[in-house]
Amino acid sequence: MAELLLGEADGNTIAEVYLAGNRLNLDVYPNGTRQFLVLYNSHREQVQQVEFLRLNCNEEEIGSSLTIIPKLHWLKSLVLKGGHLWDEYGMCQRGWVTTLPAEFRHLLHLTHLDLSFNSFTSLPECITELKQLTVLLLSYNQLAALPNSIGKLVKLTFISLMKNQLRLLPRSIGELVALQRADLSENELELLPDEIGNLSTCTWIDFSGNRLKTLPSSLANMTSLRELHLHSNQLVTVPVNIAGLPNLSRLDLQNNSLRSVPPEIQNFPFVHLEGNPIGETESTEEQVHAKSKETTIQHLGSNADSFTITAEGCNIVLPCGIEIHFPPEAVSLAAVISCKVMPPDPQQVKLRHHDFLLSPVLELLPHGIQFEKEVFIWMPYIPHRSDHQREVVMRTFNGKWTNLETKDSKSQYTACCSVLHFSWFIVISRLKENKCTVPAEGTRLFSSVNSNIKVIFPPGAVNESRSVKMQVLPIAVEELHELTDDQDSLVSPLVCLSQNSTYDFLKPVKIQLPLPSGVTGLNLDRSKVHLLHGDPEIEDWTDITNQVVLEFTHLYAIFEVNHFSWYWLWYTTKTYVGGIAKKVYERLRRWQVNFLALQRKRNPEQIFLQCLPKHKVESVCKNLEKRYWGPEPSDIVEMFEGEQFFAGFERGIEIVSDRPDCVDGRISFTFYSHLKNSKEIYVSTQADRKMQSVKGQRVLARKCT
Repeated sequence: MAELLLGEADGNTIAEVYLAGNRLNLDVYPNGTRQFLVLYNSHREQVQQVEFLRLNCNEEEIGSSLTIIPKLHWLKSLVLKGGHLWDEYGMCQRGWVTTLPAEFRHLLHLTHLDLSFNSFTSLPECITELKQLTVLLLSYNQLAALPNSIGKLVKLTFISLMKNQLRLLPRSIGELVALQRADLSENELELLPDEIGNLSTCTWIDFSGNRLKTLPSSLANMTSLRELHLHSNQLVTVPVNIAGLPNLSRLDLQNNSLRSVPPEIQNFPFVHLEGNPIGETESTEEQVHAKSKETTIQHLGSNADSFTITAEGCNIVLPCGIEIHFPPEAVSLAAVISCKVMPPDPQQVKLRHHDFLLSPVLELLPHGIQFEKEVFIWMPYIPHRSDHQREVVMRTFNGKWTNLETKDSKSQYTACCSVLHFSWFIVISRLKENKCTVPAEGTRLFSSVNSNIKVIFPPGAVNESRSVKMQVLPIAVEELHELTDDQDSLVSPLVCLSQNSTYDFLKPVKIQLPLPSGVTGLNLDRSKVHLLHGDPEIEDWTDITNQVVLEFTHLYAIFEVNHFSWYWLWYTTKTYVGGIAKKVYERLRRWQVNFLALQRKRNPEQIFLQCLPKHKVESVCKNLEKRYWGPEPSDIVEMFEGEQFFAGFERGIEIVSDRPDCVDGRISFTFYSHLKNSKEIYVSTQADRKMQSVKGQRVLARKCT
């Protein structure tokens, strides 16, 4: 409609359509920036009197508009936002603006500036010259730092820097003496300057979703502070003097690494501490590891498989890097310990859904031996991806595989546990687990993977305390579309809830899930919403949308249940959603795998075989090309973690079968995404292998189950 008016109406009509007193809101019209240019040329004097201007930064003409804006000397409020367009996955697109003309400093009356959802990587200096500015909104940009000149904005009362890439704040941040509210959430801040405490007028500040490990004690000087948000950081300590803030009414410390909190803080009713390891032993394994260096160290040779321990204690180091620490008096009498490091047997190592095996199997004998003090085991592991979503855990086998309390040294890729007896041990990567104890008074459980997911237990939900656990599997929009070949379907993260009781809850438990990406309460079509209840062990998903009361807010879906399971929110026009979810879930567990069969250059009858995930093929092939012919990876096949299959050759090529993993002329393999899965074999044939390659002659066969 706006474009039609421009084409058919005269200049006076144009002004009547767009100019509303001293306001010019063009971000709601198609091609609004183009209309702005036309209006400025036809009604220059009138436009120059505008005090409130809004433009859409997702339009290409925004660049030309930026050169005109400084001529609007009476501007008080300027909104130059992106986020008006969405990509194919429903994500807001950033605006085109990366900087501002220096002439912006001449906007002497400007008090409100909104540059959200743009592409700034640094803050233009002209902004810090706007002496009257009281509100500055820069969320959803790409700012890596702030200039020292930010301190010139002495009248600023609100600043939003949410969703940028800030790592440090300048000391001059403390010069914003009028600041009342500050949002610095979802950045990469690792440290706060002491000068932050100079913000004595600030009443609300949000540092959530950063990388803070400590806080400056100067926070206690922010005497006007009412709300301090610090959830989802890496805090290991909190300064006790925060308890002295006279007006504090909310202190959010959820999902950090706090093992202890000063009682002066912990006893406040407005302090939120869910998702912290409070009360757990602090770095015991690291302390033991340091002390173990002081005891006798024995390095086993590659042929040694046993050693003797005494009451004096010792530290054993295996050739593969595994360390075992026996403290003094762990045994009263000398004992002989045997050790084996073996490749995993899929018949013994049973993985749960979404587990990745990161180590070989360590067996320590005798299994029945009992120690008088805890023995510490350090096992190296293959690094895994998606650290935020997953965690490393050691498991031991006592009739079934059970989790051990694990300390993960990510810098050295070593997992540590302590035990009082010996058995089999492995290291796995699993979906991050959050847990809590539900008392009769009720409580809340938050996800550390996605803070928007929470479970609320009302008072009276249980009559006796019980333990509950939560795991979350995030699913990227593009991954879903690739799996379903459906560009319209959307899903929430998949949430698994479990408890240590077979009884239902006495009162309904409330579960909050985020709406799928791109869906809000404003554009929600309830007919597309499907809540699925799943039992992955029997690979079944049931649509329970009509069995629960679903409530919706702008960002969340909320429902109540009396028992726990897997829950998955789908947004789709499809009808048989349960069947689709079953196929998607199965494919989410599968890896895309290539198989390599390469000939050794010096001995063509020696063949190197390896199966590995698709994303590792290029780097592995590059490392092998100097010693082997090829490579020529197989076609991509999909495999589960821990799936067994057989590899063989055609066209008269036979594997030398004098080995236990060769069955009917084929080599047995088990696919583990993070292990090498490689073998060297010899082939025999009447053909001249120096003249005829084995490339392209291998076949794969899954093991029948």
